[in-house]
Amino acid sequence: MMLLLLILLAFPLPSRTFIVIKRGTEARPHSRPYMAFIRFINDNHLWRRCGGFLVREDFVMTAAHCHGRNMCVILGAQNIKIKEATRQSIPVLQAFPHPEHSNISRFNDLMLLKLKWKAHLNSAVKTIALPQSQDLVGPNEVCNVAGWGVLANGNCSDTLQEADLEVQHKQTCENVTKYYNNSIQLCVGNPLHRMRAGRGDSGGPLVCKNVAQGIISYGYKKKIPMIFTRISSFVPWIHKIMNVS
Repeated sequence: MMLLLLILLAFPLPSRTFIVIKRGTEARPHSRPYMAFIRFINDNHLWRRCGGFLVREDFVMTAAHCHGRNMCVILGAQNIKIKEATRQSIPVLQAFPHPEHSNISRFNDLMLLKLKWKAHLNSAVKTIALPQSQDLVGPNEVCNVAGWGVLANGNCSDTLQEADLEVQHKQTCENVTKYYNNSIQLCVGNPLHRMRAGRGDSGGPLVCKNVAQGIISYGYKKKIPMIFTRISSFVPWIHKIMNVS
């Protein structure tokens, strides 16, 4: 299979940008049935996209900075431009961005989306497990990311792309930004990977041993790592929202 470049989005702040992950490949159709494609209108009245992942029949998790109007979730898709028989399009009934999310530090960058109706689970649409509070991911662990990001030619990918990434020591991200907090974030990347500005999907999961351990949050131009929200740090809040909504 031809190697492609997978670009994962971090929405623009003055000093923040997008990341190209080399050696991304097209995912095998429906091999990641938890993946969600999210469309919404941002504050500038423009349609934007994010990734996400199904954590319960009626809840999708994504990044808090993916919040907007007219939010809609697409499940069961391999090619988002084709209305496949497996595709389920479900409006978002209510969005729950973390109440302490900061647009400056990007701390607490996670959000739960309550779907208007439950997803129909099948071979193409499944939930993914979440970690326990004490389930910590350590440096050098190799995990996987996926999304419909921008390719090397500057066009958004219609088909789901995936890439392996290595969890880094916290010092790698502490050297990049004063805002990095290892207790609620993960430092992920590979020093051999080159970075370049582009536009794609954030909010997708970092999957380690079939568990969603992180959420794509942001990256810095010409710097090595990406920063992910560490899901295990927010387990009580996640269960609270899903159990009362």
